[in-house]
Amino acid sequence: MNRPYLVNFSAIVSQKTLSIRASITLSETAIKGPNQANSSPIESIRLFNKERFRLKVLFIDKEQNLLGKREYDSDNYGNFEFKLNAIIGNQEVYRLFIYETSTIDGLDIYLGSYLPLKINTPNKIVISDFDKTLVDTKYHTAKEMYYSLNRPLNYFPTVDKSLDLLKSLINDDYQPFILSASPHFYEVAIRNWLYQNGLYIGQVFLKDYRDFISIFDGRLTTKDLKKQGFYKLNQLVDILLMTQIPESLVLMGDGFESDPFIYLTLKRLLNPQNDPWEIWSSIKNHNIFKLTSKQDSTFLTKFYQLNSMAQKKQAECRVEIYIRSTSENLQYLKNYEFEFQEMNILNKSVNYYLNQV
Repeated sequence: MNRPYLVNFSAIVSQKTLSIRASITLSETAIKGPNQANSSPIESIRLFNKERFRLKVLFIDKEQNLLGKREYDSDNYGNFEFKLNAIIGNQEVYRLFIYETSTIDGLDIYLGSYLPLKINTPNKIVISDFDKTLVDTKYHTAKEMYYSLNRPLNYFPTVDKSLDLLKSLINDDYQPFILSASPHFYEVAIRNWLYQNGLYIGQVFLKDYRDFISIFDGRLTTKDLKKQGFYKLNQLVDILLMTQIPESLVLMGDGFESDPFIYLTLKRLLNPQNDPWEIWSSIKNHNIFKLTSKQDSTFLTKFYQLNSMAQKKQAECRVEIYIRSTSENLQYLKNYEFEFQEMNILNKSVNYYLNQV
């Protein structure tokens, strides 16, 4: 029989706030883990069918005492996103036990236990793109799309310089996140590739392509199939709202699409002297974004939230940007003229590096 499984689960504790994001799907067998080294994305393409779930979370302290329990309802696609206090009854939440309660009446189906990721103090975070940044994937032709779906990611060349940079940052106590515009059904394949390459990263954020067919729940529209601006900047802001603004932030991406513009926009937002409304109004009609009215509202609200957090910090967040380039586009990226002078000034500080594969 089909039973619910967690496809992904993310729990982050930062400044006494516990942020949780999760996705559940129905499957006849358990979701493949990192021991399936050669899994391909097409094996997971049926994951995340349209289905609602109820999640029960048990909060446990370090002495294995039950601090409390709560239940949460998913959206129409089994996604959860919520925040709560990480301190319950003067005790810190140490472990979470997860159950699904709606599939079979009267039965709590065990999904797993998790230790929340605790953001270090002082906190240092690195957020890296995946495609073209860590792996030189190709999706331009039908043949390339076929290979990308039917072959494991280690079929494609590794971008060694990016991999070494990410590993060095992790060794320097940066806590890593992967943010990619790859479809959600690539998650198992991406996690397997990360494990095979010695990157034990629990926080992986991918684009949920079901948004494009959901009239009421979807946050993305058809224009976001090719334009990554709203998706990536929205996710970047979400990650920082979960982790709180770090002392040091490193952003890794590539120069093949819009990463430099998106990362520089985030750097502007993290400057407490800047006006969120001015940044929002300067980008909302830009070709990279082309925001809908719903996305307009989302951005403006989150921009003010992030800027408010930046103003409360005693020290400004130090932001470094690394962009993987090629010999063909290196000078173009370095000398690119943005519409906003502040962006042109900030672009001088971007670390554009070569890695031919």
